[in-house]
Amino acid sequence: MRLSPRVRPRTLRLFPCAAALVAAAGLSQFAAPVAHHAAAVAGPALPALPAVCDGRDAAARKPAGGPSGKDPNAVSPAEAKAMQADLDDRLARLASTHVPLAAVPTTVPVYVHVIHDGAAGLLDQSAVDAQIDHLNATYGGQGAGNTDTRFHFEPAGTDWTDNAGWYNGMTPGSAAEKDMKSALRKGDQGTLNLYTAHLGQSLLGWATFPSAYRSDPSDDGVVVLDDSLPGGPATHYNQGNTATHETGHWLGLFHTFQGGCLLPGDYVDDTPPERSAAYGCPEGRDTCPAKGLDPIHNFMDYSYDECMTQFTPGQAQRMAKSWAAYRS
Repeated sequence: MRLSPRVRPRTLRLFPCAAALVAAAGLSQFAAPVAHHAAAVAGPALPALPAVCDGRDAAARKPAGGPSGKDPNAVSPAEAKAMQADLDDRLARLASTHVPLAAVPTTVPVYVHVIHDGAAGLLDQSAVDAQIDHLNATYGGQGAGNTDTRFHFEPAGTDWTDNAGWYNGMTPGSAAEKDMKSALRKGDQGTLNLYTAHLGQSLLGWATFPSAYRSDPSDDGVVVLDDSLPGGPATHYNQGNTATHETGHWLGLFHTFQGGCLLPGDYVDDTPPERSAAYGCPEGRDTCPAKGLDPIHNFMDYSYDECMTQFTPGQAQRMAKSWAAYRS
């Protein structure tokens, strides 16, 4: 999750945000939830894993003394380990039943739900189209050092909802979020539902992880700050990379700084370890003793939009595996 001015994925959850995984798996409390869904696979059911919320630290845009910098989407090492074990198990089950792992899909249908309060937040279709174009550019390999992930996003529909209660101060796990998603979400586990609103808690956005879909399908999706779409007024966070970041969580990626300097980190071998989130664009930052500078240009860090240009081949592979296990 990204915190304001951009929010990143919430922590895992079975139910709204932190409580579910703790209750179901005995893990420590995690950050705000991001839900994911999984395709049915032969074999005994595994405990549902938590959804995840994502948020960029409020400190990125506000001085000390402002809103808390706590990341509602932080995932503890224990939670990440449980998610990885679930992914490995589901992939093994697919292989054992001789079901070929799904290739990265050519197309992911996208429904965009614009929440507004009268004229406030009333984005037009051109803003929505620009965001989907940006998703296709960032996931299609455009940008310095970027990888073509082979995911393509296809507009499936846009709707507009005038609801002041939903629009103003939307937060992860709130009644407003639940009501909004229950009323508006469309499609199945392979359909991306993207919601725009004026978010509370200085968040830029949050998302659900793929493994959370099976426990709460209606919660599945990505929520972003309306001002973060391309050309919006969120300074340094208005090129559309909040949606790129949150969709990465929706496709199974952790933050690049997951686990700090300790292995296995974000469970991707080609992203150098990073002790903590990067803000701004701190070129040359190197916070861990292992080889490699911090991946400040990666879409799964917390850098300014203009600093983010990359997914790695390892991240593309992880997204493909997560798709095969949960969303295909």
